[in-house]
Amino acid sequence: MPKIHVLEKQVAELIAAGEVVERPSSVIKELVENSIDSGASIVTVEIRRGGVTYIRVTDNGCGIAREDVATAFLRHATSKVREKDDLDAILTLGFRGEALASISAVSRVDLITRTADSSIGTHYSSEGGSDVEIEDAGCPLGTTITARDLFFNVPARMKFLKKDTAEGNSVAGLMDKIALSHPEISFRLIREGKEVLHTPGDGKLNSAIYAVFGKEFSGALLPVDYTLGGIRVHGYISSPIASRPNRSMQNFFINGRFVHSRTACVALEEAYKGAIMVGKFPACVLHIELPSSVVDVNVHPAKLEVRFVNERPVFDAVYHGVKSAVTASRDMKSVDLAQHARRPVDPYKPDVVVKPQQMVLNQPPKTETVKPMPAPVVKFAPVINTSRKEAEAPYEPPVDMPPMPHTFSDSAEREEKPQFERIRTSIERVLEAEPQPVTKPEVITEEPPLPQPPETEPVPPAWEETPVQTEAVQENPESNAQPETYIVPETERDLSRSAHKVIGEVFDTYIILEYDAQTLMFIDKHAAHERLLYEKLKRREEAAMAQTLLVPVTVTMDKNEYTAVLQNLSVFEQAGFDVEDFGSGTVLVRSAPLNLNGADIKDSVLEMAGYLEENKTDATTEHMDWLYHNIACRAAIKGGNASKKEELIALAEELEANPDVRYCPHGRPIYVMLKKRTLEKEFGRV
Repeated sequence: MPKIHVLEKQVAELIAAGEVVERPSSVIKELVENSIDSGASIVTVEIRRGGVTYIRVTDNGCGIAREDVATAFLRHATSKVREKDDLDAILTLGFRGEALASISAVSRVDLITRTADSSIGTHYSSEGGSDVEIEDAGCPLGTTITARDLFFNVPARMKFLKKDTAEGNSVAGLMDKIALSHPEISFRLIREGKEVLHTPGDGKLNSAIYAVFGKEFSGALLPVDYTLGGIRVHGYISSPIASRPNRSMQNFFINGRFVHSRTACVALEEAYKGAIMVGKFPACVLHIELPSSVVDVNVHPAKLEVRFVNERPVFDAVYHGVKSAVTASRDMKSVDLAQHARRPVDPYKPDVVVKPQQMVLNQPPKTETVKPMPAPVVKFAPVINTSRKEAEAPYEPPVDMPPMPHTFSDSAEREEKPQFERIRTSIERVLEAEPQPVTKPEVITEEPPLPQPPETEPVPPAWEETPVQTEAVQENPESNAQPETYIVPETERDLSRSAHKVIGEVFDTYIILEYDAQTLMFIDKHAAHERLLYEKLKRREEAAMAQTLLVPVTVTMDKNEYTAVLQNLSVFEQAGFDVEDFGSGTVLVRSAPLNLNGADIKDSVLEMAGYLEENKTDATTEHMDWLYHNIACRAAIKGGNASKKEELIALAEELEANPDVRYCPHGRPIYVMLKKRTLEKEFGRV
């Protein structure tokens, strides 16, 4: 039977450190929370190699007294809790007294600190949990802690760390959450000598959101400020049109602490029901303030989860606060069509759109001066088939003549009204003039006049199909009447050769096809096109059909998703995306699969990033299969959008050429059959 014994101090500290210090971001979380609790207004974090070799946290807080420096590195030493009743009203971020002891046990730590009532600071160093030295030092007010060579004495823990880029992104994601939790504090993150985050610290939450997520995300937010039953909910939520494909941008803070709250998440999404599409999720940065006596923060090792005495009041406060903001946003975006209809319309001043013209070199510039309109020069043919009375009749413009658009000056506008009178006077003056004898014969080549349609037969509109005659029209069609011969349109020839006849489309979604003499087929065009594209992608027929975007698409995402994208760039490349790092949680998409527009490109990348971040252990082939599903779904013809008849015919023929295609990638049927006998039963014919 093994003998029970007490562990040595160093072994016990290493075991305890494993619960607190998991990776570099765990160290920074504990140190920054201590800086916030010290009352600092400026906190600077600097890391190198993802924080594995170098971490430095500097603040301008209250500092640590010289006699308390060594005590602060002992286990269970804290200034935030004194007795058991204090655990029921915790308002600070840290309270366990384990952070500094755990950090110093697995790294080389240097601390420099000074309080306001001391003119000389204190320098303390520790290595692997053992005190090295403590001495006087000159330093500003506040505390600076440096941790080097994390896990230098625990090689087994080193092999579980990820690449430096992934660890650095984890630190950046943590700093984003902390910056949003305390907008009154200015946070700086310096990564590999480059500043990647700097919040103003002006106390405005929207300023912190802008600094963390950028202009695009912060510009599509709605303010929330609601109080119910002593619980205040304030912050920002995304507008319904700016929903996202996953929940990665949902940020909840309870009494200034970032937490994962299932209650708040469900309340948020319930408030958006009916306002966003199914499968889309809202984003938010919401602060929930409630009495500390009704929430327990000491239920999670990393303090990322909390427990409420009663969850219902929290749910109601979040739900009604978000619902009110979403409803108000609809009212602000409504358009008053009646106001536009009441606007007076001046027929003499129509809206004119001036189109840009190409510059032509070696051409004298045109002057903008409006000159009086000269009398028109009229050339007459040898024979004029117009009587004198008809020529002298006053000119009357057609009733349906549209007003002439003009872009002249004010003086020209005043002269526009008698314009018809000037034209009529000029014509009369020319007609009354005596013809001059021609002394020298002139050869005038004139183009034959264009044939005018008879006045009794109106010209058909451009969108109506007009039969094209293959024989010349006889002068007297009644004397030699023959049947007209038409050129068969291309679509009709295709239908005549096809074994199945496409009747048309209903609801802009379903194709009606006469499968045979006894059967009708209804095809879901989106499902059919989606499955055909999916099969092509699997065969890599569409792999090279990537389009280079004229304007690259920027996609902002959570730091964890950002890391997943950078680690799987080859997967995106195989799917037809050219994605590159744009820094600070943003990627740049320079090319994408064909038929994907800007919004679909962004949503596809976000969905893929979320999938890759959640399924880190999947094989690459499984990655690609899911990516093919996503691309095919977004590139396919959308239900509810009208399609041309040629497109419907081509889709039906392609579906006929692939008889094994019966279900879409999601498992829904592509087509259903309706027998003629079923219709006859419904109409009582059989």
